[in-house]
Amino acid sequence: MRFRPLHDRVLVKRLEEKEQTLGGIIIPDIAKEKPTEARVIAVGPGTLGKAAKSLPMSVEVGDRVVLSKWSGTEVKIDDEEFLILKEEDILGVIDEPKISARAA
Repeated sequence: MRFRPLHDRVLVKRLEEKEQTLGGIIIPDIAKEKPTEARVIAVGPGTLGKAAKSLPMSVEVGDRVVLSKWSGTEVKIDDEEFLILKEEDILGVIDEPKISARAA
C-alpha cells in the first residue's frame, strides 16, 4: 500500500533503541520510553504561506530526524507501526556521513 501525507504532514518510522544499558541491564518493554529518533518514510507537498505561495518541506524521504517526545498520531499500515506528525513537531535532522564508492 502507498501512503501520501497531506499538506505539512510527515510519515515516519521510529528507530529502535538498544534494549540493554551500558552496565548490561536489560530494560523490559514496559519500562522503555518511546524512541525520539525516526526515519522519514513519506512527506506531504508542504503548506501555503502568505499570498498563496507554496512553502516547501524542510525534510525529505530517508532523513533521520529527532521528534518531540509525545508528538504525532500512531497508525498501522500493512501491519507496520508508523507515526504521522506535522513538520513542526520535528526538532531537527541528524546529518549522517555519506559513504562514497571509493571508501567501500
